[in-house]
Amino acid sequence: MIPSESDVIELAKTLISRPSVTPEDAGCQQLMSERLANIGFTNETMVFEDTTNLWSRRNGQQSSLNDKVFCFAGHTDVVPPGNLELWHTPPFEPTIIDGVLYGRGSADMKGSLAAMIIATEKFVADYPSHQGAIAFLITSDEEGPFINGTTRVIDTLEARNEKINYCIVGEPSSTHRVGDVIKNGRRGSISAEVDIHGKQGHVAYPEHVKNPIHIAMPALTELSQYHWDHGNDYFPATSFQLSNINSGTGATNVVPGHLTALFNLRYSTELNDQLIVDTVESVLVKHELNYDIKWTFNGKPFVTEMTNSEHCFLASVSKSVEVITGKAPELSTSGGTSDGRFIAPTGAQVIELGPCNATIHQVNEAVACKDLEQLVDIYYECLKRMLTD
Repeated sequence: MIPSESDVIELAKTLISRPSVTPEDAGCQQLMSERLANIGFTNETMVFEDTTNLWSRRNGQQSSLNDKVFCFAGHTDVVPPGNLELWHTPPFEPTIIDGVLYGRGSADMKGSLAAMIIATEKFVADYPSHQGAIAFLITSDEEGPFINGTTRVIDTLEARNEKINYCIVGEPSSTHRVGDVIKNGRRGSISAEVDIHGKQGHVAYPEHVKNPIHIAMPALTELSQYHWDHGNDYFPATSFQLSNINSGTGATNVVPGHLTALFNLRYSTELNDQLIVDTVESVLVKHELNYDIKWTFNGKPFVTEMTNSEHCFLASVSKSVEVITGKAPELSTSGGTSDGRFIAPTGAQVIELGPCNATIHQVNEAVACKDLEQLVDIYYECLKRMLTD
């Protein structure tokens, strides 16, 4: 007799089977909204350009926008599967092998979405008159340009003064076992494309040219060696990284007319984006460069701190992990950006907690079934600690 699958595995498989390559949702949010409606949630679909978003909310004992709102946030879109020949099983045909669920989005992050839904269904069944409100903020634009997803939903909520107080983003935060790492913040990210202008000409006549490669190198070297900050208790020191340098005409006897450099800074709460812009441009000016620069502001740093408050969100989530797994989680702000950067500036306390990230964005993406089942228990415990006496 084949054992029946748990509720979370069954739902995760259903979500994975829908090929929601960003910005497509492929009906995932409709499935989620139907299940949430069945337990008393009010659903609001927000479509911005090519992106479908879901805002779903269930009030407890009170019915007021002033209620404390506990939000689960995540995304239904996934990255493209890549070379299908490298997959052991079809990426959108979820398959369990030796207790491991394979499929695109299994870890990032349809497994988390399934765990959130199942945990919420169980919690509402046990505590139908819970305190505060439970909400879901789900987008299909996290893996893409991220301009019509969570950020647009937050703008809509802010315009009507509807706040999120506590938020768990289901990004795959764990490293070796579920819950071993909680992301309690993220570094800011700022990128730039700078074009250094020179004067093109024949290499045999250096007196008639201005080589942009030569004149750019001292400034780029100074920026790469610049000491931005020491970091702090939650963040490592700010990092400046050149990601691309391009120049030349393809000929060995021609001095090029310009050089283009791409760089990124992942920065701590010790800095702000304006200070970074001013510092970079002052270095370029100091070296007397003729330049154009285009800045891209990807997100500001944020952190949810541990406090002595009886209702400290980070303490409650950490304790929930410890109760279920038997081990306290490590706090981290490492890694890339997430949609938490759009939610935190509203005043919300935001953490990221999800399954292991070893296979995300790879072929044969996978998650252990037992990890998703344990994640349900962790999310349930978080709800219980924040929304009951």
